[in-house]
Amino acid sequence: MSKMKIIEARIIPSITKKKVAAYTRVSTGKNSMIHSLSAQVSYYNEYISAHNDWILVEIYADEGISGTRDDRPNFQRMIQDCRDSKIDMILTKSITRFARNTVTLLKTIRELKNLNVDVFFEKENIHTLSADGEFMITLLASYAQEEARQVSENQLWRVRKAFEQGIPTTCHHYGYRLIDGKFKIYPPEAEVVRKIFDLYNSGLGLVVITKILVNENAPTRFGGEWRAGEVYKMLKNEAYIGKLLLQKTYHSDFITKKTVINRGEKPMYEVTDAHEAIIDETTFYKAQEEMKRRKTQKTKEHLSPTGSYTFSGKLICGVCGKKLRRKNKNNISVWICPTFNEIGKKFCNSKQIREDILSELIQKELGLDNLDDVDISDYFTKIVINNDQTVELHYTDGTEKSIKWKQKSRSCSWTKEMREKASLKAKENRRKRKEGKYAND
Repeated sequence: MSKMKIIEARIIPSITKKKVAAYTRVSTGKNSMIHSLSAQVSYYNEYISAHNDWILVEIYADEGISGTRDDRPNFQRMIQDCRDSKIDMILTKSITRFARNTVTLLKTIRELKNLNVDVFFEKENIHTLSADGEFMITLLASYAQEEARQVSENQLWRVRKAFEQGIPTTCHHYGYRLIDGKFKIYPPEAEVVRKIFDLYNSGLGLVVITKILVNENAPTRFGGEWRAGEVYKMLKNEAYIGKLLLQKTYHSDFITKKTVINRGEKPMYEVTDAHEAIIDETTFYKAQEEMKRRKTQKTKEHLSPTGSYTFSGKLICGVCGKKLRRKNKNNISVWICPTFNEIGKKFCNSKQIREDILSELIQKELGLDNLDDVDISDYFTKIVINNDQTVELHYTDGTEKSIKWKQKSRSCSWTKEMREKASLKAKENRRKRKEGKYAND
């Protein structure tokens, strides 16, 4: 009888490959930098593939974005993939490629350490999961941030020197292009500039002018939509009479690079006869006086003593999502979508809501006699005005409620004096439009 041979079973451990990614970045979109970015991506592909115990997850790359910014799209996507356990280790060229901001760098590294994700900086030869990794990174990142500050200050110095010599560094003015350091008139847009000033000085308002530009398909500077706010800025722009006022805005700091309006914190530089004018000074200053006159009249008729309104910043258009603005129409205050108001129902067919109707609705909902001393922010995060004549109330506690409202007829609120005033105003507007048309002809 043959004997059975017993073979002892052995468990063969499976080889788990480390999930490795790489991050690279260039701070400008110049061709040379894009070429460098491409070379870095190729390098990491080969480098990771050369390790048999590694598996390539992805090469994450951002181009034309500064390392001082924490909103880099592919960087953020990489961090999210780490949170989703898709990455065990990240390779990057140096600390400055990863982030120049010390706070952002350390915050990110500590989060990755908690996720057990290692980051290897090749230039500094540091692994973040090593014992002395965070200490060395803190030290080196401080130097990197100081370097970024010095680079920023050097750039600002060059810009200031250019301003002192009356040399513009950029040209975003509609109607001009920057050629060989000088503003040159761009004829197709210059004609639009002249038309805007003529229409405004003839008595038309910003909204009416904006609608005319939209209907005539007037070209925009960067392919966007015409807005009344942009028309207003153009009417205020001294560049159209050959003057330059440099450093109207500046960056608040070298990390966020947030652009803020210069209200006297920095010197401004005025350059006269800097370039060829598109309009004459008489036309320009007539528009400035007309703006002052309209602003004074509007302040007397429409604005509250505090300069703000109960629903300011809280009303949202249910069609396009823009914040509603207050408008006085024939002595009746309404809240209206700026998209509809400025460029027409073709772009947003929302309905306006009268302020008295909305106030009555909110007072009833909150059980109040009036809203004079009420801060709407204490009750609602937002109030959405929908086209089906419903108001969506979004309470601060997270609850929501929809309420129907009805439009009042004009006969309920219009006095005889109001009707007469509206009729006279309509006639005057028609007269001004005709005069403007004939003048353009």
